[in-house]
Amino acid sequence: MKKDIERILERLEELLPPPAPKTDWGSSIAYRWRSAGRRGTVGTGAAAGWLQPVRHVHRIRLADLRGIGPQIERVEQNTRQFLDGRPANNVLLTGARGTGKSSIVKALLNKYSKQGLRLIEVEKNDLVDLPYIVDQVAPRAERFLLFCDDLTFHGAEDGYIALKVALDGSISTTSENLLIYATSNRRHLMPEYMAENLETKYVDDEIHPGETVEEKISLSERFGLWVTFYPFDQDEYLEIVGQWLKHFGVSLDEKSKEESLQWALQRGSRSGRVAYQFARDWAGRHSKKK
Repeated sequence: MKKDIERILERLEELLPPPAPKTDWGSSIAYRWRSAGRRGTVGTGAAAGWLQPVRHVHRIRLADLRGIGPQIERVEQNTRQFLDGRPANNVLLTGARGTGKSSIVKALLNKYSKQGLRLIEVEKNDLVDLPYIVDQVAPRAERFLLFCDDLTFHGAEDGYIALKVALDGSISTTSENLLIYATSNRRHLMPEYMAENLETKYVDDEIHPGETVEEKISLSERFGLWVTFYPFDQDEYLEIVGQWLKHFGVSLDEKSKEESLQWALQRGSRSGRVAYQFARDWAGRHSKKK
């Protein structure tokens, strides 16, 4: 009987996932949250996930970014407040695609990592693990940005509810050494439909949005700081092209300027991302071999 029980226990141990690895805090300035895929583990001793060090961090600099000076200044000021232990806000960066929303966050990490800034990248579906992440970083001396890139919800998903509660709406909150920075192409993080405008009511000459619109706004307004990004005009686009060509050791001339505009026309966008991609292509074709 005893041997049977031991065999059963051995089989159960084989079925259980291995324990989560301990975080190597000294190996990187950035981490990715890896969910263990298990929910309801509180009190069981099982970990919901772990922080995986990023071995190759994108080394972009704030000086590489053009055409978004006011946005950089606003987000950097908030980040400095956070590093200094002063009051600071969670940040939502929204607007045109490819204009540098996520690049600002990466560049701030590189600039301020020596002052203790760290970044944790979390996928939308893993936002339900926010309480576990907070518990792991709360005892640390570093200051953490929990980064959600290209964040969009399509309804009351688990991640949507978890983020809403974490930002403002629960008896518990995030730790003093953690802020949430998110980017999205949608101002309110969710799709907006024409039919929702039919719910709008007019009371005493005042506009009152319907419940559906109010629910969508309720998440984005919990971010204390909104920073909006706009499409670049042609001159701004060419300035960005010139900056990235310089980064790759090539100068902007009339030929590269003409081709960069054609490149943007083919893609239907004059974004910073398109400028960077053109610069890589042009530099690869015209720079001297090392």
